[in-house]
Amino acid sequence: MSRKKTARQVRRRRVFFRAFFVTLLITGLSAGAFLLVKKPFGTGENGETPLPLLYESPVELKKLEAAADKPALFGTDLCVAEESEPDGTIDAEAGIVFNRTTGEAVYSHNAYQQLYPASITKCMTFLTALKYGDLSATVTVTEEMLSNLDPASSVAGLKPGDTLTLEQLLYGLMMPSGNDAANAIAWLVAGGEDEFVALMNEEARAIGATRSHFANAHGLTDPEHYTTAYDIYLIYNELLDHDKFLEVIGTSDYMAQYENAGTPIATTWARGIWYFNGRAQAPEGITPIGGKTGTTPEAGYCLSLASVDPQGEQFVSVVLKAENRDDLYENMTALLSKIQK
Repeated sequence: MSRKKTARQVRRRRVFFRAFFVTLLITGLSAGAFLLVKKPFGTGENGETPLPLLYESPVELKKLEAAADKPALFGTDLCVAEESEPDGTIDAEAGIVFNRTTGEAVYSHNAYQQLYPASITKCMTFLTALKYGDLSATVTVTEEMLSNLDPASSVAGLKPGDTLTLEQLLYGLMMPSGNDAANAIAWLVAGGEDEFVALMNEEARAIGATRSHFANAHGLTDPEHYTTAYDIYLIYNELLDHDKFLEVIGTSDYMAQYENAGTPIATTWARGIWYFNGRAQAPEGITPIGGKTGTTPEAGYCLSLASVDPQGEQFVSVVLKAENRDDLYENMTALLSKIQK
């Protein structure tokens, strides 16, 4: 009798201690999660899903909290764009100039407004191709690759049967703004346009460009294809670490030599940004090093530009949806003028 009673007591004690330790474990995990995250996952005021705050430094936390209505940052050296006081110099829909070297937002107007990027899209195409492609790999252009392009859109002049390397296609992508080159890159790198666009969106999310969504590799208008001036800055922030990007955007003209069914072809592509052909003048002391234009009726006139100052500091400036080409460069020059003030 006494032995049975002892066994029952042992079982009861085991149950009690197990429950006690499980309770302690759950309490500890809950407290740790609260300290790390500070707030639960869920839907924010604007229908967006807020990201957990992973930074530990009080300064970094303060920076993120001050920009609570802006996309969360993915690095402590990135600019935080607060709307600048209007001064009458910027009349495009969006315009920014950021110091990439110091992390200072020099000027910001509608940095987070979602707009059509037109051919500035090709910067994201370039970044994705660099990550997943082999510069020496080749592709032969097919009719399928060109079938969805507007004949009046900007092209590099590629024809079915042309065989080019990825490196050549990157020049064709950026210099003549070839939509045909963009499609050929998509097929070469990912085996198709849909597959490549999926990689573009994946890479955009990875660098924090969470207010962008791409529907193609070239930038022709699509309701599901949009970005922001801030996200273009994030894309440039990645691209400017790649020597190949600096090489391509810094080239004034490039002769592409390739073949079509054994027949040699040579064509020269030139960059068309006005700062490099003398039609626009950058402010004294500011040296543009390269960029990308974009134009469609829906996007207006757009330009993204990388520049340096006399101290060697790098700047990224973006103008989206200017009314015309003259207005585009007036806005960009006004942005660049703010660097030295």
